[in-house]
Amino acid sequence: MPLDQTLRDRLTAIVGPTASISDPAAMAPYLHEERGLYHGKAALVLRPSSTQEVAEIVKTCAAAKLPIVPQGGNTGLCGGASPHEDGSELLLNLGRMNKVLAVDPMNFTITVQAGCILADVQRAAEEKGALFPLSLGAEGSCQIGGNLATNAGGINVLRYGNARDLVLGLEVVLPDGRIWNGLRALGKDNTGYALRQLFVGAEGTLGIITAAVLKLFPRPTEVATALCALNNLEDATKLLNRARALSGDAVTAFELIPRIGLEMCVKHIAGCSDPFQAPHPWYVLTEFSSSRPDVAIRGSFDALLETAFEEGIITDAVIAESVEQQKNLWRIRESLPEAQKFEGGSIKHDISVPVSRVPQFIADGMAAVAKHFPGVRPVPFGHLGDGNIHFNISQPVGADKAAYLARWEEMNRIVHDIVVAMEGSISAEHGIGMLKVEEMKRYKDPVELDLMRRLKQAIDPANLMNPGKVLG
Repeated sequence: MPLDQTLRDRLTAIVGPTASISDPAAMAPYLHEERGLYHGKAALVLRPSSTQEVAEIVKTCAAAKLPIVPQGGNTGLCGGASPHEDGSELLLNLGRMNKVLAVDPMNFTITVQAGCILADVQRAAEEKGALFPLSLGAEGSCQIGGNLATNAGGINVLRYGNARDLVLGLEVVLPDGRIWNGLRALGKDNTGYALRQLFVGAEGTLGIITAAVLKLFPRPTEVATALCALNNLEDATKLLNRARALSGDAVTAFELIPRIGLEMCVKHIAGCSDPFQAPHPWYVLTEFSSSRPDVAIRGSFDALLETAFEEGIITDAVIAESVEQQKNLWRIRESLPEAQKFEGGSIKHDISVPVSRVPQFIADGMAAVAKHFPGVRPVPFGHLGDGNIHFNISQPVGADKAAYLARWEEMNRIVHDIVVAMEGSISAEHGIGMLKVEEMKRYKDPVELDLMRRLKQAIDPANLMNPGKVLG
């Protein structure tokens, strides 16, 4: 629905004419998401440059009952930052709010605006001799506000935790336009409810994150990386157990790669090659790291691989002997989502189960989808170390892509039934957005859903903050 011209002028005046976008061609990049599943419309796109501008926009929209869709780098995979198709919403993109406000290496904290690109946050920490460990494939374009709003995971969760574990304080514009300044750089603050945790993972449905205080860590002085070949998944979990014990829990990453995934990468991605002379059913990319100069990580690493080989847990391994070799091994893992695009349609699942149950889940899941969808090609990969598997199912060779993707919900139901039976989660790190709203209603505990709805009603009674997302 078109905006009243008076309201449009008021909103444009807040950000200035160059940061107010109404031309359809100029709006287009903000209106579709990464997977191409959602192509929405918006009444207007605004790009504020300050928290005060965000607050003024929200206050104005609240008075006019105009719903708002907050958006960061628009790299999400569940439609959480996409407007609906009726064009009735204002899209608020935070990309201009991209400043690093402060770095305190003594306190191991960094304070940033929500529109900071994740890679820029990492770089700012590195320049001060510190590490910001959140790392994922979209880090060159995703924004930290979106990372927090979706509680992003990535490759270092095993060692450092999700985005939720990396935030100390937030600044948030509430649905009525008030600003909550919770930018506290404290490791301990036991004065009541941890309000910041309400907004982390809420996908913009309770308020708009505009800035954050994040934890930093000492930079690793030694890193050891290897791609290990295995005959079965049970050996992968055995290897993880050995790795955590022998390293003193210095395992930074533990990533599962199936043979079919490696083959897709070698076939489609420039710079990817098979580092082994013979094929193997499964691979694990594992990495140890330490910031202690007196700890010989490589010694522990070599001891792990030697022991695992002697016990028959691994059948072969390639150890990175240089930074370039390390990058080459990681290129395989990081290229898996891109490589799958060349193989046609892929129905995706971002699930988690207890680590001990990952082998059984993958076995049961692969058998179930093969039974119901003959010829499909399961490509389970990802963060085995924390039980988060991207259980992606590529279409049968030669199948019609559109017809295959039309069975997305049917496939989800089969896989998610298995996940929930194993006391797992249907969303480990990608969030809910629009994509999994109905799945939430089906699988979430009714008491949990009721509590979530009560929070939403209490904080955003007019349902103006990213309506239709998470709870529907």
